[in-house]
Amino acid sequence: MVEPHGGKLVNRCFGKEKIEEAEEMESVELDGRESADLELIGYGAYSPLQGFMCRDNYESVLERMRLKDGTVWSIPVTLATDRKDLREGDKIILLTNGKPVGRMKIDEKYRWDKEKEALYVYGTADASHPSVSYTCLRKEFLIGGKVELITISKNFKHFLTPTETRSIIEKKGWKKVVAFQTRNALHRAHEYIQKCALEACDGLMIQPLVGERKKGDIPVDIMLKTYEVAIENYYNKDRVLLCVLPAAMHYAGPREAISHAIIRKNYGATHFIVGRDHAGVGNFYGPYDAQKIFYNFSREELGIEPIFFENAFYCKRCGSMATEKTCPHHESDRVVFSGTMIRETLKSGKDVPREVLRKEVYEILKVHYTGIDKD
Repeated sequence: MVEPHGGKLVNRCFGKEKIEEAEEMESVELDGRESADLELIGYGAYSPLQGFMCRDNYESVLERMRLKDGTVWSIPVTLATDRKDLREGDKIILLTNGKPVGRMKIDEKYRWDKEKEALYVYGTADASHPSVSYTCLRKEFLIGGKVELITISKNFKHFLTPTETRSIIEKKGWKKVVAFQTRNALHRAHEYIQKCALEACDGLMIQPLVGERKKGDIPVDIMLKTYEVAIENYYNKDRVLLCVLPAAMHYAGPREAISHAIIRKNYGATHFIVGRDHAGVGNFYGPYDAQKIFYNFSREELGIEPIFFENAFYCKRCGSMATEKTCPHHESDRVVFSGTMIRETLKSGKDVPREVLRKEVYEILKVHYTGIDKD
């Protein structure tokens, strides 16, 4: 079993008895992203983090993509507040929608440079980038310190903690586990690269991201249905583990690819698929920037092996899915597509070739986008 990032799986879950102290403590309301981060810290998905970052870790992650001790970490995990009365040393209750979900002792309170964070993490200060827009609207101060998670929200279908996925992997006897990150419905290109990677591994962990995402992304329930039906009909179910990641999407391209890999390592994966424009949005990143960033880190310090894939397509002459590496034929013989292209085609009422979508997946998406049931 691969070691968690930092060597130990963090557990900051302390149970509902901690709520009893809530009435005597100051409170801070978390937004959706902060609430998700709290949970991911609590049950170890963000190992080795034990809380929201203080300034030294925050600055180190921005500038070096490492925690202050040198451990690779690419995206800051922070809690923002406008509360000027809060002081270092204060103990606070953390709220989501007014309900206590955790508590924290403030080790440090500090101001931050929003533009600097945007430029370092997202490579741009352009507010049309969804996470730059989010960053600009956040509050004035950051507060750091260890957290205690009171409750775990298990509102998502296929929810498993890293402890649970590791137990499943161990019981199955998988030594090599390849993980796949997605926020889109399943199409044939994704199926192709997943199965190619699985040929060299013992198990495939498909982990759709189901936290906050930008407007226009496919609803979580529809995304999951496409995977459920495809796994039922076209995958070896004994070799596939479907579990969700309740994290927010940052659309941070290269930096988020590193973050996604580390998180999957904590869930027990030994390998991680990185395709074209991983975690990208618009034209903010080059098509393979998310692969190039991995060369900044050694295999030993990252602790999970990336598997790179070029853009996959259907070749009419080959009669199969392929990439530039394997297909010698002209572009006119290729059916090239992406999640965005599929969405736009279906929204316009046009048909999508069966080389692009499995029939069962097509039927789910056609109903979702058009309201028209099947062919």
